[in-house]
Amino acid sequence: MAFLSFGMDFIIEKCQITHIWLYTELEFSPFLQYLAWVAFPVLFILFSTGFVTIVAPNAIGSGIPEMKTILRGVVLKEYLSFKTLVSKIVGLCSSLGSGLPIGKEGPFVHVASIVATLLTKLLVSFKGVYENESHNNELLGAACAVGVACTFAAPIGGVLFSIEVTATYFAVRNYWRGFFSAVCGAAVFRLMAIWFKEEETITALFKTNLQQEFPFDAVELLVYAMIGIVCGFAGALFVYLHRKIVEFNRSHTRTLLRRNRFIYPGLVAFVISSLTFPLGLGQFMAGQITTHQAINELFSNFTWATAYSNNDLDVSDQKILGHWQNDNTNIFVTLTVFIIIRFVTSAIANTLPVPAGVFMPVFTIGAALGRLVGEAMAAWFPNGVRAGNVVTKIVPGGYAVVGAAALSGSVTHTISTSVIVFELTGQIGHILPAVIAVLIANAVTSMLQPSIYDSIIKIKKLPYLPDIIPHKSK
Repeated sequence: MAFLSFGMDFIIEKCQITHIWLYTELEFSPFLQYLAWVAFPVLFILFSTGFVTIVAPNAIGSGIPEMKTILRGVVLKEYLSFKTLVSKIVGLCSSLGSGLPIGKEGPFVHVASIVATLLTKLLVSFKGVYENESHNNELLGAACAVGVACTFAAPIGGVLFSIEVTATYFAVRNYWRGFFSAVCGAAVFRLMAIWFKEEETITALFKTNLQQEFPFDAVELLVYAMIGIVCGFAGALFVYLHRKIVEFNRSHTRTLLRRNRFIYPGLVAFVISSLTFPLGLGQFMAGQITTHQAINELFSNFTWATAYSNNDLDVSDQKILGHWQNDNTNIFVTLTVFIIIRFVTSAIANTLPVPAGVFMPVFTIGAALGRLVGEAMAAWFPNGVRAGNVVTKIVPGGYAVVGAAALSGSVTHTISTSVIVFELTGQIGHILPAVIAVLIANAVTSMLQPSIYDSIIKIKKLPYLPDIIPHKSK
């Protein structure tokens, strides 16, 4: 799984870099730049749609809602077959390579589950596992953990996330198996970066260098709690918006968009890519960088709001600031537009008939929301927060880490996102505010909407057994 994940990441990254390279090479003609910027994702999405529809339609979507259904005892035919695996891998590389705001985490959980199932069928020594339903479910549970671990290089968070998302009642005896396989997958995944000269040693996927001596002041916990409340409402709105878009497509697009399976995905890819065109609206939302670059820059350890008054910025920091601020806008406008546009387009993109995950898009939106709050705090308190005789500077990157964990946790109804974000960034200093924000965000969202995965289960009308609601006997 680690080799598969690394290979897919390599292909996806090359496709996204090629997209930006085409745009920069055509700088002599703005019209050709626009044409290349729009045509690239449209072609990739159309190819993904056609390939998945022809080979195995079961590869469409995230995969986690279906795995949640399977682990509750429901049999979904052909969902864990070899042709579904091929369809999922090719379709996911193409859809993510387009640059649209969709993620890899959910689909890769599906991929890991298919690989585990095929291994039990092919290897004679595993035949007993496949024939025993209880053991087979335990294997699929471990496979879900490996899928998350190989996506984020986060073995601890991967195991916890798989338990929260897929399991109703978890067998404790399967705990060490999930950890063992997840650690092996995550270790090999990061070792491959060293073997291919991308990293010098094993590091976090999104490296941060935020200050550890005094990462935040106790007074700031109130602001972190407010981020949790905002992310809770935003997560509920995202789930609601996603469901309403699907319902609208089903009820109002039968006459036009359903005549041909390529019309809707092509139209969505055209609109989203047009919105992010760097010479148009994209200049107000850092449209010229990839999602991976955006997350890295949102976690950066310098304050954007006061950057121009600081003459000590190096070339890399100036480059980061140039993506989020130019002569026509400032960082607050750019971050606000980025959040709004990415929020709506992510909800729409996850309704396309292609392999697509929701975790990374909402993770990015949460990071931008946290960064916006952090930069506002730094602007309001340029000298820092005073607590007694100690004055500490505001760290906007820490707010981005907390916001990413809170929004992704609220949308998925999981607490383990607070662990995943630390493994992703290597940033342990903000563990307390992140856990507080995630808990508050989950409490708010749980009162308003189901998780995105339960919502998709209801949308697809999967045969899903709900939890037994306890009640007092009279």
